[in-house]
Amino acid sequence: MAVVIKAEKRDENKNPRQVRAEGNLPATVYGKGKDSVSVQVNAKEFLTEYKKDVNATFDLKIDSKSMSVKVKDVQTNYRTGEKLNVQFVAV
Repeated sequence: MAVVIKAEKRDENKNPRQVRAEGNLPATVYGKGKDSVSVQVNAKEFLTEYKKDVNATFDLKIDSKSMSVKVKDVQTNYRTGEKLNVQFVAV
């Protein structure tokens, strides 16, 4: 069973630091034959589910659409351990 995570399209006028200050993680969703989409997910919600199973398939709800994705990469600040960015691949 895929875990449902809510996402919002990211405002391109905000830089990633501002997105993280609001408690969200900037993320990118891409896949073969699909355009990449910049989104933001709730950091606490995502990290809680990601720590349970790093290989899980997530059901990402963007606005009214839903798509199955896997985590390709999570960028981390090596000094602080803070998560900076997530890359999702559509399955």
